[in-house]
Amino acid sequence: MKKLSVCVLFGGISPEHEVSLRSAEFVLNSLDVEKFNIYPVGITKEGEWIRYGGTDYSLLPTGQWKDHPDNRQAAISPVRGQGLLTFEGDCVVREGIDVVFPVLHGENGEDGAMQGLLQMAGIPYVGPHVSASAVAMDKTLTKLVVDQAKIRQAAWMLVRSADVANRLSWVLDRVENQFSYPVFVKPAGTGSSVGVSKASDRSALENAIVKASAYDKKILVEEFISGREVEVAVMGNDNPVASICGEIDSGAEFYDYDAKYVTDTSVAYIPARISDEVGEQVRDAAVRIYSAIGCQGLSRVDFFVTYEGDEVVFNEINTLPGFTSISMFPKLFAASGIPAQELVEQLLQLAMEA
Repeated sequence: MKKLSVCVLFGGISPEHEVSLRSAEFVLNSLDVEKFNIYPVGITKEGEWIRYGGTDYSLLPTGQWKDHPDNRQAAISPVRGQGLLTFEGDCVVREGIDVVFPVLHGENGEDGAMQGLLQMAGIPYVGPHVSASAVAMDKTLTKLVVDQAKIRQAAWMLVRSADVANRLSWVLDRVENQFSYPVFVKPAGTGSSVGVSKASDRSALENAIVKASAYDKKILVEEFISGREVEVAVMGNDNPVASICGEIDSGAEFYDYDAKYVTDTSVAYIPARISDEVGEQVRDAAVRIYSAIGCQGLSRVDFFVTYEGDEVVFNEINTLPGFTSISMFPKLFAASGIPAQELVEQLLQLAMEA
């Protein structure tokens, strides 16, 4: 049987660059070399594309991968049939690629930009396509879709960075007129909780909004929901399925970037500490949101389950969730009976079928 040629993209120009390196290590180590021709391609923070010449993927998170002597400059051509290009002196080598796994989180990797390039190139790829990626990446657009789907979510307000720069007091007044403290403040277009803050008074709100405006021109302010943080992984194209539910106890003020990737304060409970009935409500809502946005391949959908009343409240969706060794997406499907190697192979197959 012919081996499938798989290009794994990682890194990227994004605040989530380091998370991508750790995710790619996990994905690459989950690929069976007997079944696949593997082409790891890293994108540096400066935007340089490098065909990684090594096979020790533990060098990715440390950054040492960039210094491998067998590295070559690389690019994916938007011209159909060209595939992966590597440059050796004055020579260009063309590698036929069957499928791409863009293990890229955040800006320029998860927002439809890379998906657009691959779409033009005619190369199948893992994950939602252009429009769904763009909608899911922009939390304010996601909110509009979820509103139309009639699924409960936190009340929200859109703030624009131009107003933050020119009339900050007016912005703060608007927020305080609509919400009681505490509130959450998020850049509209980042993942991994980058730029997210919890504000409990006007001074903290000001700092949070200014911080978020450094990441995005659109800022989301949300009401605080007191509840368990419950996550579910979804996989599929026309008939998506949801994993078992998991729960995150951040051990911090909230599940921010440090709690996810830096400190060891967070604890994951799989299955989540909710009833079977509530778990089914979460899973059903996750699939409905996934389908409403038009996702395919995979996504992780996050909710709150309120402490009082067990009400299911949508939080956000992530179309290329973390694939690190501690990430919930692979752990949730592992608990659902699909180990890492099988999971990655199923995602590649879904990409080929899309």
